[in-house]
Amino acid sequence: MANTLNMTRGKPMGLLFSFALPLMFGNMFQQLYTVVDTAIVGQGVGIDALAALGAVDWLNWLFVGLAQGFCQGFCVRISQKFGEGDLPGLRRITGQSAFLCILIALVGTALGQLLLPVFLWALRVPAQLQDMAALYVRILLAGFPAVMFFNYCSSVLRAIGNSKTPLYAMIAASVTNIVLDAVAVFWLHWGIAGAAVATVFSQCLSGVICALKIRKTQQLHFTKEDLCPQGVLCRNLLAIGTPAAAKNIIIALGGMMVQSIVNGFTLSFIAGFTATNKLYGLLEIAATSYGYAVTTYVGQNFGAGKHKRIKEGMTSAVLLSLITSAVIAAIMLVFGRPITMVFISREDPVLAAAAGDIAYWYLCAMAVSLPVLYLLYVFQSGLQGLGNTLSTMVSGIIEFCLRVSLSIAVGFSGFQYGIFGAEVAAWWGAAIFLILSFVRNFKKVQTHS
Repeated sequence: MANTLNMTRGKPMGLLFSFALPLMFGNMFQQLYTVVDTAIVGQGVGIDALAALGAVDWLNWLFVGLAQGFCQGFCVRISQKFGEGDLPGLRRITGQSAFLCILIALVGTALGQLLLPVFLWALRVPAQLQDMAALYVRILLAGFPAVMFFNYCSSVLRAIGNSKTPLYAMIAASVTNIVLDAVAVFWLHWGIAGAAVATVFSQCLSGVICALKIRKTQQLHFTKEDLCPQGVLCRNLLAIGTPAAAKNIIIALGGMMVQSIVNGFTLSFIAGFTATNKLYGLLEIAATSYGYAVTTYVGQNFGAGKHKRIKEGMTSAVLLSLITSAVIAAIMLVFGRPITMVFISREDPVLAAAAGDIAYWYLCAMAVSLPVLYLLYVFQSGLQGLGNTLSTMVSGIIEFCLRVSLSIAVGFSGFQYGIFGAEVAAWWGAAIFLILSFVRNFKKVQTHS
């Protein structure tokens, strides 16, 4: 089958790396335009705009996480059907997933716009930042269907082993976004709104590129009947997609609660915290890529009943993740300070220096525990490949409890830097639970085979 990768045959290490590599490049370009977007706002609009963008960062991630969770959950079934070789079932599930994604996109957009004032109040966005923050989020929420569109199309392609088309889509979107960012902010002087418009347009473009590839892939051609809602299939897809989406929502809500505490600190702390949060995506580029590879690998081999290969693949994924995370952590510890300063305007040298110190120490705290984050992604994705998204939702609850409780303690103590420890502790708690859950679930799979 053209444009697909059957991961039920061949060496696991090579398959996982070759599948993940295009995703890494794609995610790198995606993060590049996130970084450039933030740098342009920080340098071209000012430190207030950077702080406004950061004040609602987790709100934006909530909706992105909603789209990613549902789409990844739905496409677990697609990878399993592909592994089974059941093409009629593959097409039915692809069509039903499309119907559900359309419905979720419409409902999510409406609720987001309606509840935005409540979100801003809950986040305790400072008064001087509220207008900019609200404008930025409203534009992004209007583009939520584009986010869902891209995540659906790219997830479907990854489920059948095509990781190259999402790469091309992200490259095209990144270049477009960077150009439009510069034009909108520096030439048209649209401010923070220009950055948001550029992001939405680039998401539309990436979705179209992936959709065109789906259209050319014969195995994915579903009929109008496949698109019409079928109760049993929809319930089955929601049963696996809802916990995955709920896990992302729970993490986002926890992040929003932490952000509400951070928003009560100084402007320099908010700006520094925002600068490092924008680098967070760079830190986890390989982790998310390995995660997608593991989900597809485990899903296909689970569908094919090849349980021994699942164990071999997980061992390879752990090794790849530990090596990669160690290298990235070392780079960040050495070069982290000049990298974080890219986002911070130097109009006020004192403010810039304070924000830079905060950004670097936060980055160091995350870099030291980066291998833990990578293991979290590997075992979370392995569970999803087995069809268990409930355990991943529980891991989200663990992250939420640790992150929020420790952040609240920090808020009461007044020790701002303690926020950094709250993030890392959330990784440790979730990773330990996911590793134990995977071992338990995999033993059950082997017992019942």
